[in-house]
Amino acid sequence: QVQLAETGGGEVQPGGSLRLSCEASGTSNSARTMSWYRQAPGKQRELVASVTPGSTSEYADSVKGRFIVSKVYGKNKSYLQMNNLKPEDTAVYYCHAVFLGQDTNYWGQGTQVTVTV
Repeated sequence: QVQLAETGGGEVQPGGSLRLSCEASGTSNSARTMSWYRQAPGKQRELVASVTPGSTSEYADSVKGRFIVSKVYGKNKSYLQMNNLKPEDTAVYYCHAVFLGQDTNYWGQGTQVTVTV
C-alpha cells in the first residue's frame, strides 16, 4: 500500500521559514512527479509547486522566489523549502505523487502551516 508521509509543518512569524518533507513508501516505482498542494479554510486546494525526477520544477505565481521544491535523486522523497512566509501562506499542505506504471493519485495526510504574528 502506497503511503506519503509529510513532516515539517508548524507555526512561524511572517518572514520566517519552514521546510516540509514528503517520503513515499510501499512502492518500488519511481514517482513521475512529486507535488505540493495547499488548502486554506474556505478555499479550494491549489497547486503550490511540483518537481520531476529530472528536477524540472514549477511554482504557483504566489510563491515564486520564496519557495523551493526539490526531489532527492533516486528516492521518492521531496522537500518544500518555504522562505519569507506570509500570513496568506497559512494552509494545510499536502504532498501528492503519481508513480510510473500507475494512474493513481496519491496524497499525504496533510501538515498544517500557520504564519501569524
